[in-house]
Amino acid sequence: MNDTLLNNIYARPVATALPLQDGDLLAAVDLGSNSFHMVVARYVLGQLRIVDRLRDMVRLAEGLDGKGGLDPDVRNRALESLQRFGQRLRDIPPQRVRAIATNTVRQLAVPQAFLLPAETALGHAIEVVSGREEARLVYLGVAHAQPPKPGELRLVIDIGGGSTEFIIGSGLEAIERESLQAGCVASTRRFFADGKLSRKRWKQALTEVSAEFQQFAGTYRALGWNEALGSSGTNKAIGEICAAMKLTKGAVTNVALPQVRDRLLQADTIAAIDLPGLSEERKPIIAGGILILEAAFETLGLERMAVSKAALREGVLYDMLGRGGADDPREASITALMQRYGIDVAQSARVTGTALHLFDQLARAWKLNDDDRAMLARAARVHELGLAIAHSQYHVHGAYVLEHSDIAGFSQQEQRVLAALVRTHRRNIPKSAFEAIPDRLLVAAKRSAALLRIAVLLHRSHEAGDIPRLDVRAEGDALVLVLDKRWVEARPLLRADLAGEPDYIAGLGVTLRVETD
Repeated sequence: MNDTLLNNIYARPVATALPLQDGDLLAAVDLGSNSFHMVVARYVLGQLRIVDRLRDMVRLAEGLDGKGGLDPDVRNRALESLQRFGQRLRDIPPQRVRAIATNTVRQLAVPQAFLLPAETALGHAIEVVSGREEARLVYLGVAHAQPPKPGELRLVIDIGGGSTEFIIGSGLEAIERESLQAGCVASTRRFFADGKLSRKRWKQALTEVSAEFQQFAGTYRALGWNEALGSSGTNKAIGEICAAMKLTKGAVTNVALPQVRDRLLQADTIAAIDLPGLSEERKPIIAGGILILEAAFETLGLERMAVSKAALREGVLYDMLGRGGADDPREASITALMQRYGIDVAQSARVTGTALHLFDQLARAWKLNDDDRAMLARAARVHELGLAIAHSQYHVHGAYVLEHSDIAGFSQQEQRVLAALVRTHRRNIPKSAFEAIPDRLLVAAKRSAALLRIAVLLHRSHEAGDIPRLDVRAEGDALVLVLDKRWVEARPLLRADLAGEPDYIAGLGVTLRVETD
């Protein structure tokens, strides 16, 4: 296989753009810590038109205990909601549905214990995203729903049930993203667990929450913004209270918010709260929401915050349009990682091209899809990332960085797959490498790891020349690799590596036989 062929393979898009036709439906499901939401949109003339919405007040965060467990009643409430959502999604193709889980699922000690039955109930895979990725998706939804003025900066605050996201962005791009462990459900439980309210307790809680916000407030205030928007149900509810009290026309201001807080604290208990425009279902958690917003106003010096109609679920829809194409944020993130860690671009291209050449020969036999191809390509591009830290155990260093960094566009499951491929591309394969990967992704991940190992091995010497022959076929979990005999015989290091590789690769459940011709 010559360099021209390698370059052509590498140049091919690692995943095809979502092939949408006018009239096609897309759906986004948001498993929030307070409410579960689903939005269904129709693709018409390049735009998305919302055709259906579903919402259930599940309050998943209420079910968290101090050890990362989930109350059985809350768990059942969540599964029942997902079953209803699943019925609506039944006729929408899986590749046009994305389900996102956020803060509460991130805090579970054993997420798979909830995710497996949840995916069964919904009928679709569920991705767990980091707080900063959640923030990016929130901003994307708000920016599409209410396009900002060119060149202006915008602050978006999203108060969820378990966390609050703060984003400064320009246009459709998030510039700064923060996610704090303070949501309306979690904060109400944290500070008012016995249901009692008082000004003294409020002041103490406000001090604690404000202190948490201080860690990023200086950076945000230095960057500045032209307008502030609040997204999700809590901000909307507080805006409606301001309007019902005739303080504003729906926005939240630094004059109106203290009056809302004073009205709330006229009640001695949460059950006795009497705020105009507040629904009964939101009453048990509104104290935590107002507390967080007051802390945000004080810490960031806010004067006015408008309320957005959009939130994370709309951002997920628009993110789906970009995935797989030129606007896929995951590709931009991989490119940024290569630049940040000084990865050898030529070697990256050689390994990627060879890995994809092997993949394309085996995809049908091994039932691998375009998403698997894209993930293999990304892992190949950054497999040497750890060299920026140390040569010894560089595959371990690289895997750690990939698993624990905030990488825009990736779910936590995707990052774990990426990390596992990099972790196992050389030397021994530990049994723990794939432990955190969901069963639905496991077989494809191990098979992709086998292809990356072979590609790295073939390019260990960093040669720029041709590989005259590179054929592979699968016989179940067995691989037969066919190489040019003269080319192999001229490379004693390669021969030694090929001789030892069958023992290593067996750790992936794959057997390897090398033939020369």
